[in-house]
Amino acid sequence: MSLITTTEDLEAACLRLARHPYIAVDTEFLRETTFWPILCVVQLASDDEALAIDALAEGLDLQPLLGLMADDRVVKVFHAARQDLEIFWKLAGVLPTPLFDTQVAAMVCGYGDQVSYSELVQSVCRVTIDKSSRFTDWARRPLAEAQIDYAIGDVTHLRDVYKALTKRLAATGRQSWLDDEMRTLTSPEIYEQHPERAWERYKGRARKPRDLAVLMELAAWRESEAQARDVPRSRVLKDDVLIELALAAPRSVEALANLRAFPRGMERSRAGTEILEAIERGVARDPKTLPKIERERRNGANIAATVELLKVLLRQVSEESGVAGKLIATVDELEAIAGNDKADVPALSGWRRKLFGQRALELKHGRLALTVENGKVVTLEWRDAEGPPEQA
Repeated sequence: MSLITTTEDLEAACLRLARHPYIAVDTEFLRETTFWPILCVVQLASDDEALAIDALAEGLDLQPLLGLMADDRVVKVFHAARQDLEIFWKLAGVLPTPLFDTQVAAMVCGYGDQVSYSELVQSVCRVTIDKSSRFTDWARRPLAEAQIDYAIGDVTHLRDVYKALTKRLAATGRQSWLDDEMRTLTSPEIYEQHPERAWERYKGRARKPRDLAVLMELAAWRESEAQARDVPRSRVLKDDVLIELALAAPRSVEALANLRAFPRGMERSRAGTEILEAIERGVARDPKTLPKIERERRNGANIAATVELLKVLLRQVSEESGVAGKLIATVDELEAIAGNDKADVPALSGWRRKLFGQRALELKHGRLALTVENGKVVTLEWRDAEGPPEQA
């Protein structure tokens, strides 16, 4: 058991770790009752050592750790890094780079869609992780020895997973694919919280310009309120209430109170007043200034049929290449491709286009066919317009 609680010990540890080409990193945090995550413990491991940092220790300055996270000579290895990265960004505007996310790497290497850490450790290390301390209160002090052992165990296994995946990436020549994903994952705009963009989570629910305008104002208000109070969004207003408000657009205290899902008594509070003000701002917005509402692409029978074919092709490409289908293309991207050959989606650029996007366009335009041989879907490519198809 190795727990760091002083700045002096943290400085010394970070100096040692900085001499290595990579370090494994994990965090334990809480955010059940807050908007912003509370960092409780940070675990680090090199080939020589593994340790835990008590991020809540009195008087501890985390600057040495933040410096290590920003050191571009040391690869930082995480599993499912996005929430961890969000913590470092909120803490000091630092994103750990260079980054290696073992979950994304596993998706590139044939381990399926969003494989869990325990599944990956079991597959690579043949070790079953003890999860008994996973949901303990990481903010409570003192930390139990079992908690610290559990936390440190995560990064010790992560080292072995990293080594196995880097070998597989090198063998398949797909390191550049992962590099592309890591550049996206370490883009600061992903972690910047913009209340004015909060509506984008629910953009599919607005069918009319007025609905969208009100939704934009209400979502921005809720986001700002949750951030200011440091509480989860649902503590301010639940999602279903937010959508109901946007669609009904009540414009008086009485109309607000008559909404079935609206919390009783809230209509006469400060929040109720601000909600009505947000609705008024939405109603007053010029429809010409609003983002274009995307109609459901599935309404057209031809589009729907094309999407279904693209789904089959995606499964075939995923099985053939060993790359997780979810990493190659989402359903939304398939719908976009079905409707537009030049859709601005990841599936039509970079390695995804070579692997799937180009074939998706060929299928869409009849230059590629799908058939079944021995119970397995295969593709047939028309190389000569007048000749028979050849198996791709």
